Amino acid sequence: MDQAVERAIARIWQRYSEPLPIAELAAAALLSRFHFVRVFRNVTGITPARFLAAVRIYQAKRLLQTTSMRITDVSLAVGYNSVGSFTNHFTRSVGVSPGRFRRISWNGGFGMPRAERETAGSHGTVTGTITRPAARAPAGGAAGRAYVGAFRTPILQHRPAVAAVVDVPGGYVLPAVPAGTWFIQAVAGAGTGPALLTGGQIPVTVTAGGVTRAAIRLRPGRLIDPPALLALPELQGRAEAIGAGGRNLPAPAGSG
Repeated sequence: MDQAVERAIARIWQRYSEPLPIAELAAAALLSRFHFVRVFRNVTGITPARFLAAVRIYQAKRLLQTTSMRITDVSLAVGYNSVGSFTNHFTRSVGVSPGRFRRISWNGGFGMPRAERETAGSHGTVTGTITRPAARAPAGGAAGRAYVGAFRTPILQHRPAVAAVVDVPGGYVLPAVPAGTWFIQAVAGAGTGPALLTGGQIPVTVTAGGVTRAAIRLRPGRLIDPPALLALPELQGRAEAIGAGGRNLPAPAGSG
């Protein structure tokens, strides 16, 4: 089924600027429409429509960073008929407006994305380790960095509840995560290019006053992974204990 979904996703990447009805994507996957939607969600964690929307915003980020196209023209180029709708969707997904994203991309790096506003109610802690494939370790054995956060959806978009930039391999702690279901996601690599490494798209349940453990093993990005949309900080060099209460922990013995 992965290959069937990959055929549909390849069609999305090729024709994201056009209307893409479910029937056409199902045909590309060589599946019935009903079966296609269910299989697509099982494989990617989201619906075809949400995957298409993510690709459009991802491509808009690329155009804003690498061209001088007007924002109106960018919105049309990625399939939006309304610049207002595009701007709202882009800002919610990326964390900054299209104009601000362009200015920061051209003039300097992004800082730590702001977390969601603190909400009243019960909270718990999410903790674990983050490892990476040995073949992808930085030259010279130096530690790399990863962005890890608690997100509402399988797509790395919108403001996280809590987030941190941490050393890899190593441990992480995300305190004060509101009780409920969260996707604890990590990514190594920033900017508008494909994530170098990603991991942690399995939902976890956070309980009031409890500690939820979620080990994350980074892996190379795949075609079936939704693109990361949130504007991320630079992830090169030494990690810093920053971001919404998240903090670094020493690498556990034997990790890597």
